[in-house]
Amino acid sequence: MRTIKGPALFLAQFIGDGAPFDSWQGITRWAADCGYAGVQVPTNDPRILDLDRAVESQDYRDEFLGIAAASGIEVTELSTHLQGQLVAVHPAYDTGFDAFAPAPLRGNPKARQEWAVEQVGKAIRASRLLGLNAMATFSGALAWPYLYPWPQRAPGLVEAAFDALADRWRPLLDLAEDQGIDICYEIHPGEDLHDGVTFEMFLDRVGGHARANMLYDPSHYVLQQLDYLQNIDIYHDRIRMFHVKDAEFRPNGRQGVYGGYQPWVDRAGRFRSLGDGQVDFGAVFSKLTQYGFDGWAVVEWECALKHPEDGAREGARFVRDHIIRVTPHAFDDFAASAIDRGAIERALGL
Repeated sequence: MRTIKGPALFLAQFIGDGAPFDSWQGITRWAADCGYAGVQVPTNDPRILDLDRAVESQDYRDEFLGIAAASGIEVTELSTHLQGQLVAVHPAYDTGFDAFAPAPLRGNPKARQEWAVEQVGKAIRASRLLGLNAMATFSGALAWPYLYPWPQRAPGLVEAAFDALADRWRPLLDLAEDQGIDICYEIHPGEDLHDGVTFEMFLDRVGGHARANMLYDPSHYVLQQLDYLQNIDIYHDRIRMFHVKDAEFRPNGRQGVYGGYQPWVDRAGRFRSLGDGQVDFGAVFSKLTQYGFDGWAVVEWECALKHPEDGAREGARFVRDHIIRVTPHAFDDFAASAIDRGAIERALGL
């Protein structure tokens, strides 16, 4: 067993136009002041990380890591959630997801996808150059509009979608293998990889690729009514990243899992700040520790009610209180005795 590292914070929800959230120096100092030891870094905002310079310049990488270290912060992983989303976009979502791409590429799905693949490749290379071993991402989705089996899907439609998804990701997975980086797909509604079954469908099509792994986030499983603890039992060998995020699911006579098109605050299932939802994090941390997960516990703050800065500060304390420092010996070692083969045989009547 190993002790989980943390607490760390995913910065995506905090980057903004005002200090301290508009610069790398400012946001790392703020994260440290909140009690964090690490940060997970989005790669879509050059104010925080210039991905091109991170690939091209050792001086830039040294400065980037040096600023973090001066704040008392470690970079845990890079994230390509937004770029990964654009690796595979169903036409129904073209307009909505165009905002994730540079303005000149909007309205041009082919160019947008090529840019996204290039961006993910750069982030894989930058991860290695920064001394990291894993990268977070979304899978994107081609089959998601057909999630519900009505109207009836054309035979072979889902299979063709997953074949295409695997074809797009296989070269990136091979690059990740060359660079020594695990690609950790956040298992998330809106992505074709949204539960264990769909992850397995993808994994089969990429030949069980060693670099195709999971970012485990129990909040998304609560909202799907999936057993988030058994999920660890099943997939612990593939769980290489951990988002600590809470959620609650309170169905009623008017709505359930689908939420009735309501805003987050009015949905039966909604994200909450750590400790305010229904996730049994004592059990989650216990299972991950039992299976030897040695990555970072990364807080992803999303809450329909609480102010983000309050959620961030509370989250650092919450994670620190839940990390289990593993024992170096068994609790009953005091009663142990030296091995005596004769005594063993006598005890067994041999």
